[in-house]
Amino acid sequence: MLLRSLLSLMSPGGARARLSILIYHRVLPAPDPLLPGDPHADDFRWQMRLLARSMNPLPLDEAVDRLRAGALPARAVSVTFDDGYADNAEVALPILREEGVPATFFIATGYLDGGRMFNDTLIETVRRLPKNADLGPEGLGEWTLETHQDRLKLIHALISQFKYQPAEQRTAGTEALARRFGIDLPNDLMMTRAQVHELAAAGMGIGGHTATHPILTEVDTDTARAEIQRGKTDLEQMLSRPLRLFAYPNGRPGRDYAAEHIQIARDCGFDAAVSTAAGAARIDSDPYQLPRFTPWDRTPMRFGLRLARNLAEPRERQAA
Repeated sequence: MLLRSLLSLMSPGGARARLSILIYHRVLPAPDPLLPGDPHADDFRWQMRLLARSMNPLPLDEAVDRLRAGALPARAVSVTFDDGYADNAEVALPILREEGVPATFFIATGYLDGGRMFNDTLIETVRRLPKNADLGPEGLGEWTLETHQDRLKLIHALISQFKYQPAEQRTAGTEALARRFGIDLPNDLMMTRAQVHELAAAGMGIGGHTATHPILTEVDTDTARAEIQRGKTDLEQMLSRPLRLFAYPNGRPGRDYAAEHIQIARDCGFDAAVSTAAGAARIDSDPYQLPRFTPWDRTPMRFGLRLARNLAEPRERQAA
């Protein structure tokens, strides 16, 4: 009750309301030492239960409409997922339904039905590397991989090296690394089209996230427009309904997307878009730069306090 009262004080209803939007990527069936930032099923269950009891969970499209109208309830929160991982349907969906929490899934359509994002190629490659690995061709030298922490350090180094490369070069380089070590990589990490339909049939929201998840500031305007439009068209044709919401890949204002990409999202017919700038949305927030944050805490008390702290964030950073 104390948390609920604190959140009500910081997030009242009506014109002074603030909307908390949470970002998830994966919900794992069990803890994975190489994916420490992603919750497993047990943690996700108590997180959703806390939201159901202490907040007012809303579908994001409804929350956006009510935010604009000054009609949000107190303690409004929306849950979102980025990218389109299969465990969203396999692990997260049953828990969301059990706890009565709606969510919106932003899906990069180019990876459906057996695709794999570059970061997962790197993670799964490093997971399977021998204890002594020569990364000289990648400019990282020789690595001794005795512990999970050793492998995490290498994962971070590789992701930093590849992240802002052009998409084709990035894909070629990460796949070549796996081949060089003779590693067979999984092809079931991302959703199938059938799982997208399953989420939609369960009443969950579906949003655009481009086709192949490029960092929009790293590609030319025509490519950015084509990526945003293709992701939208793919999902609209799949679901036979219009898409209203978009999530910028990576999502940092001014670094990963710029004003021109906001205009492209408008031109493509999206009604609102979300970033990864921290904070909570207000009635006067730019609907095409709604802030979100990652609730990574592992205890209910810390999780609740982070919700409150995020509500107290100053006005969110936006792309000029």
